[in-house]
Amino acid sequence: MNTEKDFSPLTPNIVRALNDKLYEKRKVAALEIEKLVREFVAQNNSAQIRHVIQILATEFALSQHPHSRKGGLIGLAACSIALGKDSELYLKGLIDPVLTCFNDSDSRLRYYACEALYNIVKVARGAVLPHFNVLFDGLSKLAADPDPNVKSGSELLDRLLKDIVTESNKFDLVAFVPLLRERIYSNNQYARQFIISWIHVLESVPDINLLDYLPEFLDGLFHILGDSSKEIRRMCEVVLGEFLKEIKKNPSSVKFAEMANILVIHSYDLIQLTSMTWMREFIQLAGRVVLPYSSGILTAVLPCCISNIKCIVLDRHLHDSSTGMMTRIAVLKWLYHLYIKTPRKMFKHTDSLFPMLLKTLSDESDEVILKDLEVLAEIASSPAGQTDVSGSCDNSDSKTELHIPGGVRDGQPVTDLSPSTPSMSSYFYKFMINLLKRFSLERKLLEMRGAFIIRQLCLLLHAENIFHSMADILLKEEDLKFASTMVQTLNTILLTSAELFQLRNQLKDLRTQESCALFCCLYRSWCHNPVATVSLCFLTQNYRHAYDLIQKFGDLEVTVDFLMEVDKLVQLIESPIFTYLRLQLLDVEHNPYLIKALYGLLMLLPQSQAFKLLSHRLSCVPNPELMRMVEDPKAPVKDKRLAQPHIDYSELLQHFDRVQSKHLEVRHQRAGRSEHPDRKL
Repeated sequence: MNTEKDFSPLTPNIVRALNDKLYEKRKVAALEIEKLVREFVAQNNSAQIRHVIQILATEFALSQHPHSRKGGLIGLAACSIALGKDSELYLKGLIDPVLTCFNDSDSRLRYYACEALYNIVKVARGAVLPHFNVLFDGLSKLAADPDPNVKSGSELLDRLLKDIVTESNKFDLVAFVPLLRERIYSNNQYARQFIISWIHVLESVPDINLLDYLPEFLDGLFHILGDSSKEIRRMCEVVLGEFLKEIKKNPSSVKFAEMANILVIHSYDLIQLTSMTWMREFIQLAGRVVLPYSSGILTAVLPCCISNIKCIVLDRHLHDSSTGMMTRIAVLKWLYHLYIKTPRKMFKHTDSLFPMLLKTLSDESDEVILKDLEVLAEIASSPAGQTDVSGSCDNSDSKTELHIPGGVRDGQPVTDLSPSTPSMSSYFYKFMINLLKRFSLERKLLEMRGAFIIRQLCLLLHAENIFHSMADILLKEEDLKFASTMVQTLNTILLTSAELFQLRNQLKDLRTQESCALFCCLYRSWCHNPVATVSLCFLTQNYRHAYDLIQKFGDLEVTVDFLMEVDKLVQLIESPIFTYLRLQLLDVEHNPYLIKALYGLLMLLPQSQAFKLLSHRLSCVPNPELMRMVEDPKAPVKDKRLAQPHIDYSELLQHFDRVQSKHLEVRHQRAGRSEHPDRKL
């Protein structure tokens, strides 16, 4: 650079420092420029301000020398800081030379340009909006920059610009849409990500009605939906989903006719389901408006309506792990719709769909799982599934029939009864068996989503059927540890979930043959978990039997897990579910076994917080001397409830002993294997 040239009002020292290769010296020069410009602002000397900006732009920022360009960039940023709110008057002169440096071959210089523009925009805020298009154009290039530092700097600037657009009501959407329409067809993944993020931001601003301009860039969005990147597809699906919500909310302002052909063009491959979902909404909302496009719509839709192809397509999209969340939801909505409208045709393909529907229960999205459960519940409850009761729908390795103990005769005690659940297709049993099998194989699924899945099923299907069938299946479970864990999960759901309110009431009184049969069915499986069995007896007000069970706890192996379950039961007794039980403590004379059972739990517990809680509760029982009354074994305690159908409690106790003996045997076998790993069994 020619140092003889006149750069006034910049001093020779400032000029020399701006050209220096050291950043610290250029920064000192920038501070001097800031001081100089502040003086011009105070004097209202706009001519000198423009002159300084012009010198920094032409002689430095656009210089051939890289250090001079760096000095020019930091100098322009300093001018902006000095000008403050007055920078609005000089923005074009400040911004244009910086944007030119975005194209520099030196990555460090591109980074400094990004930094300078960030400072300029930060000072000017909303005043930069008239220059938004050139800023957007420059940023879209930096979004795909190969240098990570430049990309990081551009992201900071991008966020700042988004904040400004979001908080302003002066954004010129009309001028921006043509640029958006041009840039949306970029094949670069980073540029696509940048475009999608901006559409998402603009769509969320209340004062910006992007829906009016959707026909301008909808085609580009569907192109991006076919991107190979899962993350970009997911972002695009979210944006399309938001637009579809807006279309449903305000159909009167939507230009259906301009978008119908776009959907027809994109009705293929990965984009097909999203396109079809939009097309269906358009037909419902626009009606006759889309009639002129019926030929193209039918051409696109009819190939998908062949039942075999449709099921294969839907199954493939469920199977593909790269399919986005919104697409999976669309698939499940289609399946549900088809099972409702053409159940008999769909049941021909259920064998191929069923495994993937079960696998989808492991999806990370709750919304996907909810839709999946709706489809499975429809399959399980549809009368069309009754046509194949023999179980041909199932694999040879799993029986669809629920276990019913043999030798049932009329007049037998209800402990022996285990009636099959009514009005359910053979797929219901298959579903229950395979759901438990999936929980057994994927313990994390049981731990994280088990309660959520079962509670939703209780809303979609009859809760009694769910619990009855699962208890029956668990009765035959060979993995005793899993059976105990599953019973504990089911018991917690039964005692705490609002969805199970009616079932709890049904079990609480045991007034009918059916409720007693259900109790006995649950009891037999609940025996896999001693504490759960006692809580079931508390729920059904079988206090004497609960006391008998607790007496047997002395013969069981008391572990830390066992004591933790007792602790949780004590907490549950203090919950609203067992309000009736706590009130019955007032009637000591008629509920001695309830008090004895609670004292039994107290004796099991170490002196922990749960011990203090239960001890305090029992100390509130009135007239404790009544607990020591001598009972006449021939005079049973009066039960306020209606006469129950006969339940053979001694047989239930024997069953409890048998199940717990199996658990003890399995634990000893495991302990033996761990002590002698080389021993062959």
